[in-house]
Amino acid sequence: MAQKGSLKEYYEKREFTKTPEPKGEAKETGQSRFVIQEHHASRLHWDFRLELDGVLKSWAVPKEPPQSPGVKRLAVQTEDHPVDYISFEGSIPEGEYGAGTVKIWDSGNYNLESRDEKKLVFQLRGKKLQGRYVLVNTRGNQWIFFKSKN
Repeated sequence: MAQKGSLKEYYEKREFTKTPEPKGEAKETGQSRFVIQEHHASRLHWDFRLELDGVLKSWAVPKEPPQSPGVKRLAVQTEDHPVDYISFEGSIPEGEYGAGTVKIWDSGNYNLESRDEKKLVFQLRGKKLQGRYVLVNTRGNQWIFFKSKN
């Protein structure tokens, strides 16, 4: 199932002469990192990103990510981001896609336990999120994100 991610949609949505976001490129680093960025855009949300397939696979989570088992969150899959985005913090100017302030809420490493087109299971080792987490596709780009009980 592993396939190289695409940054085409990411590039099409941004004007890099106007935004401080990294242009980056798809690249394999041999690492398994994640980041959650608190994004104060038109609506506050958290961007959950897993380094996978040479890109950051990305989901927008409208409510704070789950820190306890039993808490489920909607996660809307968005365009892949370049791996260089993993350390991005800053202000995206008004009028640009995703305008608002981005700051790192959590980051760390993960171990991928299983993956198919409808479900990812992984162990997060972050500062805030630790333990076994699951992303389950419910339909289209909508997923449920939760911490597993075991």
